Amino acid sequence: MGIAFGVLGPVTAWDGTGHAIALKGPRHRAVLARLIVARGRVVPVTRLIDDLWDEPPAGAAGAVRTFVAALRRALEPDRPPRTPARLLVTEGPGYALRAAPGGVDAWRFEQAVAAAADLPPGDALARLEEALGWWRGPAYAEVADQDWARAERSRLGELRLHAVERHAQARLDLGRAAEAVPDLDAHAAGHPWREEAWRLLALALYRSGRQGDALAVLRRARALLVDELGVDPGPGLRRVETDILRQADHLDPSAGGAAERVWAQATAAYDRAVASGAKARLESTAGLLRDLATTGGGGLRAAREHRVAAVEAAEELGDAELTARVIGAFDVPAIWTRSDDPAQAARIVAAAGRTLAALATGHEAAGHGAAGHGAARARLLATIALESRGDRSGDGPRAARQAEEIARRLNDPALLAFALSGVFMQTFHRTGLAARRDEIGAELVDLSARHGMVTFEVLGHLVRMQARSALADFTAADAHAAAAERLAVRHERPLAGVFTAWYRALRMDATGRAPLEEAEDAYRQAAALLDGAGMPGVEHGLLPLALLCLRLRHGQPPPGADPAGEHVAEHVDWGPYAQWARPLVLLARDRRAEAAAALRALPEPPPDLLTEALWCLAARAALALSDRTTMERAHAALLPAARELAGAGSGMLTLGPVAAHLDDLSAALRRPTGAAPSRS
Repeated sequence: MGIAFGVLGPVTAWDGTGHAIALKGPRHRAVLARLIVARGRVVPVTRLIDDLWDEPPAGAAGAVRTFVAALRRALEPDRPPRTPARLLVTEGPGYALRAAPGGVDAWRFEQAVAAAADLPPGDALARLEEALGWWRGPAYAEVADQDWARAERSRLGELRLHAVERHAQARLDLGRAAEAVPDLDAHAAGHPWREEAWRLLALALYRSGRQGDALAVLRRARALLVDELGVDPGPGLRRVETDILRQADHLDPSAGGAAERVWAQATAAYDRAVASGAKARLESTAGLLRDLATTGGGGLRAAREHRVAAVEAAEELGDAELTARVIGAFDVPAIWTRSDDPAQAARIVAAAGRTLAALATGHEAAGHGAAGHGAARARLLATIALESRGDRSGDGPRAARQAEEIARRLNDPALLAFALSGVFMQTFHRTGLAARRDEIGAELVDLSARHGMVTFEVLGHLVRMQARSALADFTAADAHAAAAERLAVRHERPLAGVFTAWYRALRMDATGRAPLEEAEDAYRQAAALLDGAGMPGVEHGLLPLALLCLRLRHGQPPPGADPAGEHVAEHVDWGPYAQWARPLVLLARDRRAEAAAALRALPEPPPDLLTEALWCLAARAALALSDRTTMERAHAALLPAARELAGAGSGMLTLGPVAAHLDDLSAALRRPTGAAPSRS
């Protein structure tokens, strides 16, 4: 064991035997702390002087060298004279501390908390308990008043509070709710603005048989937030209160510990029974990843990451049928048409294509023809249809049609549900197809309900929620949102709630039942649920786009431009929608020439759930700029969607009736070139 450093409390160092090293005075400790904060980067002597003294003395540079020399003697007492230091090194204009990756307790703490997120509850509890034990007081305690330490102290303090909450969650997951109550009570009292602390405390009380205390805690949290901060409780607190009031099944306090024990026993038995190199492990892994993908943000991210590795491992074995089973086992449906990881999706599509070719070659060589393993082919084709969403090549629609034909011929309900999810993903080659998607959703709901396929039944309701929104049938959309939520709660499919929360914001917006500020707030609350949901393809740029559409409908400037056009919030991250937002933002700032150039460079919107909305944005900019070419393109593209609400098919946002945009375009196109529009 080498030299270790401690900043989770007073700044200290320990030698290889674990004994504290004498670091002399407070300035020596401050120098060491400043170098630890730098995380191995060089800190110039001039910076050290500024950070150590408010008014540096005349010999400040010499004093810093003295402090460094003393620290070197303490940290490397056996270093021969005139040999370079290995730990506290001189480099360029200053000094750097070359501590080992795990040589600082704060760094080890960060690593432990990150690792715990992917561990089962029992292991996570042990890891977090050990890591929290490393804290000896407030971080960087001796330099707490220094500006250069403030941000790092704040970050570590926040991470510690997060670890305390994760530790409590692990206890709850293990069925040890009563054990968690005292610590959570103290935690919530000490940090009353942390909604997660109150949520966990209420849950722990409920699972300890103290429903009344749990509701009292939630009332106390609400009062604090409203009276002191003027804000309502967030979705997490509201959800747990609703669940407690209706005694939701998933709050059952006995379920977590029993499930943990069964899981541990079953996985241990599998490890003993199945050889480490067995092909069965790959197939089992693929099935596990499918289930993992439906558990929420962390699970979805992990499933995506490991899925490619499983497919590549199967391909390396040279067994096309095994590879087909590994690829096809990940029959996880999708509701959003923009890929979370396009590069990874392309690798999956390529692997599925290679496997289809290998299967065909193998079957022909055996004299069976390419139709020998229809179900395997259909799953590979459905995978291609799902993963090639947004692709204009035509491969996706063809794959979807073939998968559906095979599934219907084989009369296989599970296979047909997977194929239909691929068909849904490929119904965006033109605008105005909400009714077709509604038909697909209806078949998915019926098929899945009859055969107990919960994941696809949730998908069917979400598809119908989107489609009925596009058709302005919010009564039906409400029913499908509620059905999806009921199934999601009962069967632990948390990601469905993200989409239904966005739908409710859209409904508030589209029906005009709330002022602009309330609708904006609803969108922001829905966007908060995307944080950590593991769906960057959904999250990136969606909130600014939703606010842009909302504000345009209310005659307000877009995000990033004030009414006077005096400044732009350049930090607005439009994500993949930047090209469609840019002309309108520039117009709001009265930069017409730049707006016109941006509009001329605008490509066709990608074929997805937001195609109609993006065409309408282009149309609004074209009307304001009298760009007839773009107006004609937008009119032709939007005409099939004349009966729909623009963008509402996403279940996320809307620009109002497409018909209104078509009317404006038609009126403008009938005017002679150069004539002034009646409205922009």
